Amino acid sequence: MKILRRTPIALALVGALALGACATATPYQPAGYNGQRGGYSEQRLESDRFRVSFAGNSVTSRDQVEMSLLLRAAELTVEQGYDWFQTVDRATDRDTRYVAQPDPFYYDRYRPFWGPRWRYYNRGMWSPWGSPWGPEVDIQRIDRYEATAEIKMGRGAKPAGNNDAFNAREVIENLSSRVTRPRS
Repeated sequence: MKILRRTPIALALVGALALGACATATPYQPAGYNGQRGGYSEQRLESDRFRVSFAGNSVTSRDQVEMSLLLRAAELTVEQGYDWFQTVDRATDRDTRYVAQPDPFYYDRYRPFWGPRWRYYNRGMWSPWGSPWGPEVDIQRIDRYEATAEIKMGRGAKPAGNNDAFNAREVIENLSSRVTRPRS
């Protein structure tokens, strides 16, 4: 009988571990590759201008998204036969959503009857009355970042004194090892 009581707990732990193993940052790859939503994309605006973007998933940090954007801009610059690029316009957008999930242990055991609510925590505060929303609820904030930049490319030496200009080969050398690559 004790095994049957522990089965839901064991299943929940196995499920959480399985989901945690699947949650990885968006790899540095073209958008839509292998059916993934995130990744990099570019659009030619003029012969020496492109709009470059990188979209991450909910596990990809803002820093990783911005590094991936700069790396793609540098690689694109070299692919097009240029030496440096300048960011003309650059922005990082954050998409935030909130997800409320009922506590599976509470809901399965006490539905539709009254049950103890002594386990409810809300932003670090304990409540003996439970959740104001009914069953115990866990609210999660999920952030997703997307960075875009319009770049202008040039040949020769990078313009001196321009903080928005980057040597493409140096950027590739410095950032290539710091981005998440797709698994083989």
